[in-house]
Amino acid sequence: MDRKRVAITGIGAVTPIGNTEAAMWQAMKDGVCGIAPITRFDTSDQKVTMGAEVKGFEYPDPREAKRMDLFAQYGVVAADEAIAMSGLVPGENIDAARVSTYVGSGIGGIMTIEGEITKIHEKGVRFTSALFVPMIIGNMVSGSIAIKHGLHGTAMDIVTACASGTNCIGEAWRAVRDGYADAVVCGAAEAPFAAISFSSFANMKAMSTSQDPRRASIPFDKERAGFVMGEGAGVLVLEEYEHAKARGAVILGEVAGYGTTCDAHHITAPLESGVYAAGAVAMAIESAGIKPEDIGYINAHGTSTPLNDAMETKAIKDVFGAAAYKVPISSTKSMTAHLLGAAGAIEAVACVHALAEGVLPPTIGRDVPDPDLDLDYVTEGARKADIRYAMSNNFGFGGHNGVVVFKRAEE
Repeated sequence: MDRKRVAITGIGAVTPIGNTEAAMWQAMKDGVCGIAPITRFDTSDQKVTMGAEVKGFEYPDPREAKRMDLFAQYGVVAADEAIAMSGLVPGENIDAARVSTYVGSGIGGIMTIEGEITKIHEKGVRFTSALFVPMIIGNMVSGSIAIKHGLHGTAMDIVTACASGTNCIGEAWRAVRDGYADAVVCGAAEAPFAAISFSSFANMKAMSTSQDPRRASIPFDKERAGFVMGEGAGVLVLEEYEHAKARGAVILGEVAGYGTTCDAHHITAPLESGVYAAGAVAMAIESAGIKPEDIGYINAHGTSTPLNDAMETKAIKDVFGAAAYKVPISSTKSMTAHLLGAAGAIEAVACVHALAEGVLPPTIGRDVPDPDLDLDYVTEGARKADIRYAMSNNFGFGGHNGVVVFKRAEE
């Protein structure tokens, strides 16, 4: 099979630290913490009170917004930014039937679900919205993007919990690499701040109970005690390299490799040995045609949970060997918190910027080193580094492991 190079020609983001990809990236370099007390609902009876909400977001079309859950609004706005940056105009400089849309969501329209169920109990079933179903289903973010931009290739939603965005990007890479599409709009969106989902995570004791925003999401810190919920969206436009080059597109970087496995172990907990997470890491590196020591930066899953950070560190050591101590690692979840299904998507955007600018975002808030987690977690602030390859890890409930390797733009 003639496998093609896959360029990145557009990126977009809506996040707790910036509502454009450029604003997000600047905030990451500056070490801005997007975590604060929850404003969406009353947390007075909760031990968990912190989250990373998107601030100052307004969907550009108020009438259209009424027909979309917030997660889809985030996804469409991020896609608008990425598509505009790419310069793709379906039907003009690319065949619309050759443009696919792989934008996922881990939870989908949970805010609409909660709101409509509350309405049924308060007013009765006659008041249920006729748009309830299309607003809650996770595939509607891909569908809405495809409808708005006239994209007639495959449109789907990959749901693999916190690996959703990473799997969407990886499967989009395969589609372009293997000739099933000339371009794919890919990523993920999440708006999980409904009291029901928030309290479920809190009751499972998965989230941090810290009242200090800077000590809540503290990946790789000895005192880490749970993740912090975030929201937003990240979208990339992947395009067949020669197609992008022929139309004079600005190539931001490349997707070079992808690996995905399943722990097949537990519905929420990762397999402590990290053997299958390591397998996804090794697969991504091998598919990129490189060696572990070629990776210049890892954007870690780094959730600030005791199990994940230990498991991920072990998996990196198992694959990289002695080189594990030489590769810089950071968890941008220390700033954005954990966007669940959208995490890997905004972290992919961060990797594209890190490669292009030669700047690695920091892990903020790691004040108490864990002697068992002894790798280079970039804790001193943003770091300059001339790197050619970056890797993004994401691992989700159900044992879903996804890893993508990115390459700096070059001939």
